[in-house]
Amino acid sequence: METFNFKHVDFLWNKSKAKEIEGNELELFLYRSNILGADLRITNFGGGNTSCKTYEKDPLTGENVEVMWIKGSGGDIGSLKRDGIAGLYVDKLRALKKIYRGLEHEDEMVQLFNHCIYDLDSKAPSIDTPLHAMLPFKHIDHLHPDAAIAIAASKDGEKIVKELYGDDFAWIPWQRPGFDLSLKLEKAILKNPNLKGLYLGGHGLFTWGETSYECYINSLETIERASQFLESNYGKKRPVFGGISVNPLEENRRKSQASKIMPLLRGLLSEGEMKVGHFADNSTVLEFINSKDLERLAPMGTSCPDHFLRTKISPLVINLDPNQDLSDVSLLNEKLKSSVEGYKALYTEYYTNHKRPNSPGMRDPYPVIIVWPGVGMFSFAKNKQTARVASEFYINAINVMKGAEAVSEYVSLPLQEAFDIEYWLLEEAKLQRMPKEASLSRKVAIVTGSAGGIGKAIAEKFISEGACVVLADIDNTRLEETLKGFPKELTRSYCLDITKTESIERLFDFCSLEFGGVDVLVNSAGLAISKPLNETSNEDYLLLMDVLVKGQLNICKKVAEIMTIQKLGGDIVNIASKNGLVSGPNNVVYGTAKASQQHMSRLLAAELGQHNIRVNIVNPDAVIEGSNIWEGEWAEGRAKAYGIEVKDLPSFYAKRTLLNKIIGTKDLADAVLCFVNGSLSKSTGNMINVDGGVPAAFVR
Repeated sequence: METFNFKHVDFLWNKSKAKEIEGNELELFLYRSNILGADLRITNFGGGNTSCKTYEKDPLTGENVEVMWIKGSGGDIGSLKRDGIAGLYVDKLRALKKIYRGLEHEDEMVQLFNHCIYDLDSKAPSIDTPLHAMLPFKHIDHLHPDAAIAIAASKDGEKIVKELYGDDFAWIPWQRPGFDLSLKLEKAILKNPNLKGLYLGGHGLFTWGETSYECYINSLETIERASQFLESNYGKKRPVFGGISVNPLEENRRKSQASKIMPLLRGLLSEGEMKVGHFADNSTVLEFINSKDLERLAPMGTSCPDHFLRTKISPLVINLDPNQDLSDVSLLNEKLKSSVEGYKALYTEYYTNHKRPNSPGMRDPYPVIIVWPGVGMFSFAKNKQTARVASEFYINAINVMKGAEAVSEYVSLPLQEAFDIEYWLLEEAKLQRMPKEASLSRKVAIVTGSAGGIGKAIAEKFISEGACVVLADIDNTRLEETLKGFPKELTRSYCLDITKTESIERLFDFCSLEFGGVDVLVNSAGLAISKPLNETSNEDYLLLMDVLVKGQLNICKKVAEIMTIQKLGGDIVNIASKNGLVSGPNNVVYGTAKASQQHMSRLLAAELGQHNIRVNIVNPDAVIEGSNIWEGEWAEGRAKAYGIEVKDLPSFYAKRTLLNKIIGTKDLADAVLCFVNGSLSKSTGNMINVDGGVPAAFVR
């Protein structure tokens, strides 16, 4: 088999790795799937499908039977594992031809796939199952590479395929995936058994091989040839996308403008369901959104079903000068609201004009993709991963339009076809099977002082509940180490000096750019000084007030500004201390600062309630676990005040409580979660003590 020097795809086959699993066709199939999915030029997250056929012993008859292993519904080939595939009897799948009743009865066939299952641990079989089953090949890849779809979505696609591949490939005109399409694939093979693959109009590519390696190479060579053809034609007959219409801003300026507008967009797009944002301004995005062809191509919509299912059929293009002053929030909000309302009206019209008698009700009519010429592209969805993936899929769509326009003329999917896939009852069933969202999956949180101790535990708790979290701390070395233990998709870090307003401003710009805005602020940053009165200096007082009081004031002021712009409400939770309520020796400046934090919180609750922003307080006591404070002079000072050794502090504090319990960071995180996950949605200006029960700290 010929092997090119690949330029447009990554050759990732590792001979040593493959040697380790040689002879295990199922493992080789999973390996092939994973390395194909690792290259987004080959197929995007959740896109495409792969399969292999093996002979297994039938548990009932003891006979050797042919079994097809295929990616299950909703899976991703890049991360595919054994538990994500379905194993089905090939003969039973092919026998379904005898009872197939035609196009109008497509959906009933999917239910019959369950009667063909061999492996009882199978994932739900996908709609692609019969397309792989009817083909007689041992290993099959069905992929959505940008280069191949560009040809498949061009007016002269069939002609180009013939010129590029000769008789090695057949052309199958556009048709929605299903059983009837599988019969057309089978017919093409019967007509020409020597085919190396199939092009599906507007959709993608089928390739195969006798071994996993041969299948892999066939896929890469096919995509490489298409990519080379497109590359040789870019700018040949006309400038890419007709040339530049809008000059992009310089990178820092683009990001600055994007960070300011994203909370406004997020608020407008979250009126039905809260969204999380993603921003992209790479060269591919900028080439398209700043082009003369944007106005013509963007409304046409995407061609590949995998694209528009995640991006909606077309984006919203906002008509704003990229250099526009964004300081007048009210005026800007009105302009953006008008654009969003216009998109909603168009989407409602699209639904009304194309719905079937049995169509599911209209889903969220808001745009997923928003482009701002000169600045970049925004995507908003239910969580960060979905927003990022939507962005990646629209970038795929841009590549498809670019390629199709270079070699022919781009052809999008007819609106009725698009609607029938978007509101397909099988697609609705897939959505209904999605697991219940975690309690914070649509929220964005900033946790200060989160490089360790209480702040880190709160961040961990939030992330476990699906929140996007920005870890903010002045100790950048410790912060970066902490970040390594958190999932990359949901977590960012920011080195914050809470005493400097410019550092706070940059924190919120960063959070807005990364996630679209903010819903939760937890003030856990702090330090402690324990000294007798005669040893307490003005510098001690000023330092504590600067960090704990002025810093908290300034960061609350900024988060309230963002939350008010979003109009989605929000939560501020301030980690104060039992020491703000209870008098103790050698503690005058720390106790004073903590009492100031507590009353400031009550005052903020009174002022911000009109914006549905809740402000609450959690008071810990003696949380020594993982704390920088307790590793320093504070612990020595408290031990000295009570006439004990530092090592005895945890048990000393526990014994003086009603419950005789040592307090851990997880206990504080659980308390904070109650305030922000909806459990106490009608509580503000409130205070929870997590101290094991200290009667002197009872607030009522």
